[in-house]
Amino acid sequence: MSKIVPCLWFNGQAEEAAKLYVSLLPDSRIDRVMRSPADNPSTPAGAVLTVEFTLAGQQFMGLNGGPKFPFTEAVSFTIDCADQAEVDRLWDALIQGGGSPGPCGWLKDRFGLSWQIVPRALTEMMGAPDREAAGRAMQAMMKMSKLDVATLQRAFEARPNA
Repeated sequence: MSKIVPCLWFNGQAEEAAKLYVSLLPDSRIDRVMRSPADNPSTPAGAVLTVEFTLAGQQFMGLNGGPKFPFTEAVSFTIDCADQAEVDRLWDALIQGGGSPGPCGWLKDRFGLSWQIVPRALTEMMGAPDREAAGRAMQAMMKMSKLDVATLQRAFEARPNA
């Protein structure tokens, strides 16, 4: 087990969320589901209390803590995507079933957890020595919801006054 494991507070959907998340990325799995014992008066016998799962090699815990503490955009998870196909696949899977798109590659999944679906090409453009080109890519990104690699690339490569 990692020394630090993020714990995500769900309103009764920890196992459902973990199953979705591990289905999306390689090196992911459900590691352990802890259920309520029969003599626990606060939860039905066998109810899921926690789910330990590994997502792309990173350990997490999902806690069914109830509705008191919903997710906010103050915490999000960024996924580095190899190409547009991966951006599209992850975006569609995380939005499905009640998620919502946000600006600049951000979205909320149906559980309310925020994700940033970022093509690696954008990271490379933003780190390029040509700061004007990086700025054009950033300006293009600011107008998008789901990020589009081809549009970002065109903005990056644009030559004003040429």
